[in-house]
Parts: sequence; C-alpha cells; structure tokens
Amino acid sequence: MTWLELSVQTDAEGAEAVAALLNEFVENSVAIEQTLIPETDQEFDPTRAFTVRAFFSSAQREQLARAQESLWHLAQLRSMSVPRVRELAEEDWAEAWKKHYTILHLGKHLVIKPSWLEYVPRPDDVVIELDPGMAFGTGLHPTTRLCMIALEEYQRGAPRVLDVGTGSGILAITAAKLGAREIVALDTDIVAVETAARNVVINRVENIVRVARGSLDATCNQFDLICINILADVIIELAPALACAANTGGLIIASGILDYQDDDVVNALAEVGIETIERKQEDDWIALVGRKTESIEEGTNA
Repeated sequence: MTWLELSVQTDAEGAEAVAALLNEFVENSVAIEQTLIPETDQEFDPTRAFTVRAFFSSAQREQLARAQESLWHLAQLRSMSVPRVRELAEEDWAEAWKKHYTILHLGKHLVIKPSWLEYVPRPDDVVIELDPGMAFGTGLHPTTRLCMIALEEYQRGAPRVLDVGTGSGILAITAAKLGAREIVALDTDIVAVETAARNVVINRVENIVRVARGSLDATCNQFDLICINILADVIIELAPALACAANTGGLIIASGILDYQDDDVVNALAEVGIETIERKQEDDWIALVGRKTESIEEGTNA
C-alpha cells in the first residue's frame, strides 16, 4: 500500500480548524505538529507555526480530492499555506514521520523517548517510551505537554484514572508511570486503540492500563482523575458525562482548548459541578484543571 500525505501549515487556531476538517475525511489519521524553526537565516513565520498532516491510503484518492477542495474554501477564511501532497510507500512512510521526533523533557522529571532512539535516564527521570504511529499524542503538541505537566503536578497517591480520547496512549502511560493503580484508556478510533495498546506494552504497564475502543458511558463515581485532550466542543458536550464518571473531589484535566474557547469550557464544567482550580497556557492553547465538587447519582446527566 502507498500513503498520500497531505500537509498544511497555519497558526494555532487554523490548525484546529484544519484538523477538524480533515478528520471528516480520514478520522483520527490527522496529526498536529509544532513547526520547527528553520536552521537557516529564514525568519520564522508565526502564521505557519503548526503543521497539520493527514494520511490517506492509495484507495482514498477521492476523499483526498474532496479534502483539498474543502481546504481551498477554508483558506478563504484563514491564513494557511497551499496544501502539499506527497506519495509515500508503506516502508517510506514508516520512516518519514520519525524525523519529526526527538527526546523531549517536560515538567520536573518527565521524558518522552521515541522507541527508536537511545537514551540513558537519570535516577529521577520518568521515561515514557513512545511509538506514535498514526495516532495523535506525541508530546510535540502544546495540549499534550500541558496535560502531562498537569498530571505530574496533580496526580497523588494511586488514583483510578480515565483517559478519554487516548490517541497514542501517552497520557495513560504517564499516569501509570506516576503511580496510578488502574487506568482505563478509551478511543473511538481503532488505529488509536491499536497504537495505544502497543505503547502500553512497550512501557510495560499493561497490568495497569486497559485500552478499549469506546467513549464515556453512564457509569458514575468511578474515577479519581480524568484526562480528556480532544477539542473544546467535545469537552463541552461530554461535560455531564465527565462529572458523572468522576468521584466527588476527583480531578479533571481538560485540554485541546484554544484561548478564546476558555470561558465556554469553564462555564460548561461549572454547570455540572466541576470547579476550575487552575488554567495552564502555552501559546494559544489552554489546559484546565478542575475538581468535582458535587455528588452525582448514577444515571444523572449521563
């Protein structure tokens, strides 16, 4: 099989819009990456600070054409580069995306190590080994970094954790490495589920993390900590289910939120009894840390 890589460079808000659009054509085969500053005298362009990549199989050329047409219409409203398409053989694709990743240090002790790179950890390092594949969640995106830093700061003891929209499994694995006793990692996309399950095994936390295909259900008061790194609109939609799933006093770490969407998410969480206790920001991206303050009976608001 050959792959067709469609890439667009834009700013933070545009990246979110482009990713949402492309997910209509290739669900969860879209990644947002922070554009690296060129190793030349070329001036870095903040309006091209993020690169959105979508991958189409050779059987999806019609979807690719429709995606390009939709991007043209979006470009009339937002600043973005001309979409670029290149064809990759299966083996070439497997190597091509690796060049975008390196060893990444976050917070006080967190280290993201791509599985193909060598790294000698320091005594206090918490190393997350990652093979991102085609699933979102590499640590390169600000939302992922913000969530990981919040986990390091707020996770205490051995909580029961839920990771909604797990992607590569990076947040679930981080929670496991930080001492969680039991983690449920959910995603609606089979590629993400397979990628997360593989990364769980690579990190030897399969006895702690259970990866499954699905989303929130109506089970209430089950989790001490919930991570959800998706999109602001989805977080707002799922706010009642998040409040239901969390134990009273439990924490919710929510990201995928642009700065102008902050108040809407805070208000939606407050309406279901989740008080925002911290707001973290990197560039235009926000992560919220909330605490459930009210008890919700099973079956209510789910």
